[in-house]
Amino acid sequence: MIEELQIRVRPQTAYSDDEIAHYIASERHISHTRIGGIRVLKRSIDARQRNVMVNLKVKVYIDQPMTRDYLIEPIKYKPVEGNRQAIVVGAGPGGLFAALRLIELGIKPIVLERGKNVQDRKVDIARISREGIIDPDSNYCFGEGGAGAYSDGKLYTRSKKRGSVDRILGIFNQHGASEDILVDAHPHIGSDKLPRIIENMRNTIKSNGGEVHFQTRVTSLKIKDGEVTGVITADGQEFEGHVILATGHSARDVYQMLFDQEIELEAKGIAVGVRLEHPQRDIDKIRYHSPAGRGEYLPAAEYVYVTQVDGRGVYSFCMCPGGVVVPAASAPGQLVVNGMSPSRRNTFWANSGMVVEMRPEDIPNEFDHYGILKVMKFQEALEQEAFRQAGNSQVAGAQRMKDFVEGKPSKLIPPSSFPAGLQPSRLDQWLPPFIATRLQRGFKAFDRASRGFLTNNAIVIGVETRTSSPLRIPRDSEMMHHITVRGLYPCGEGAGYAGGIVSSAIDGERCAEALSQTYSNIAP
Repeated sequence: MIEELQIRVRPQTAYSDDEIAHYIASERHISHTRIGGIRVLKRSIDARQRNVMVNLKVKVYIDQPMTRDYLIEPIKYKPVEGNRQAIVVGAGPGGLFAALRLIELGIKPIVLERGKNVQDRKVDIARISREGIIDPDSNYCFGEGGAGAYSDGKLYTRSKKRGSVDRILGIFNQHGASEDILVDAHPHIGSDKLPRIIENMRNTIKSNGGEVHFQTRVTSLKIKDGEVTGVITADGQEFEGHVILATGHSARDVYQMLFDQEIELEAKGIAVGVRLEHPQRDIDKIRYHSPAGRGEYLPAAEYVYVTQVDGRGVYSFCMCPGGVVVPAASAPGQLVVNGMSPSRRNTFWANSGMVVEMRPEDIPNEFDHYGILKVMKFQEALEQEAFRQAGNSQVAGAQRMKDFVEGKPSKLIPPSSFPAGLQPSRLDQWLPPFIATRLQRGFKAFDRASRGFLTNNAIVIGVETRTSSPLRIPRDSEMMHHITVRGLYPCGEGAGYAGGIVSSAIDGERCAEALSQTYSNIAP
């Protein structure tokens, strides 16, 4: 007999199949020897009360052995060599999932990635911290896997109406991610595990007849009679086919290219602020309501905070428990910070972006002459200011959290995970006032909700600017074409239609489906 049960247990029970079996046997008044196996289907932590509990959905095998079936059936890809082709610009989550979906639909994807493959990319990322050298085509934002490869691998999303989250998680699992991502309420792969999974996805694309070209930067769209027919690259190569544009939210040169080719764009809001880093033990104590922290069984605690200050949202973003803060600029002369976590989330620190909502009308008047590009230009100017404040280096400016709120200098900065190093800086003074003052008030509100959150054990590091795209590339809601140019499918975060790995992956699949539908209506 096989039963599915919903149970609520203590942490010491939740992470052991044997303990779960004993618990169920006791509840059902049967011998635990009758239970042939336990399969956890869903798991979520409830830390709202002092006694932390774990909610489980389990499949229980009673009086029979457990069978090892798939939680999500793997996809069978078929070769597309010689089939009609389409261009996918960018090998981040949106581009990779678009390419895989094109193969399912019988279309040959040609993936063009400006950066290096995910393994070679690691060398360039290391140079940012060691030498302060940024390769504008190979960094934390650009290269195989995109920004998602080095942004913690969080797979939680609220975008569940656009497509199947489970399908995306299943594809990650099929390419090497742990089955835990199919179970946990807040699934997470880890920046240490993602490169291998991304490489496996690339191998699936290539082994089924697709192409993947690295260090191939697209510099122009080929447009004929109002239709995109291909692309031209920096080295003069030309590739033919309709184009899925999945270049991420940091490809400013792509936005400039679209602007110069008179492709319609829209300014959109972003969020700007700092990266906040606490000792993980402090977050564990706050979130798990215990001076002892998380203890032996619970994972590193997470948090989500949001409030309103003077009509704008102030909130945490991309929280990385047991993680590190990293230098994420994509060009020389910029300083940008981001966060990531290894799969075990076992570092000493916890970090998150702490950001303030900004709308296009909030951008200072001095940027008005940039027109539709003004949000992007403001974003870039703030990164350049952070670089100047750091003495034209990647040794980022930092301030103790309480000092930042109280407007005081920090003479000493506590130890940090940031690999390039930190130096004291008056972020409260050089951040734009409409950002700094809202953050200060937001931190006070978060401390009222969670006493001990506002502390000089924590530090703010500047700046966090790459939360989303500063522009949207308008597209038709049905076919997902660009609204005025056929054959162009703006995709993912860079197009302003996604916010994270899973939502970008879902959008990539939708763009592939729309392109396939167009091809089916056009003679080859």
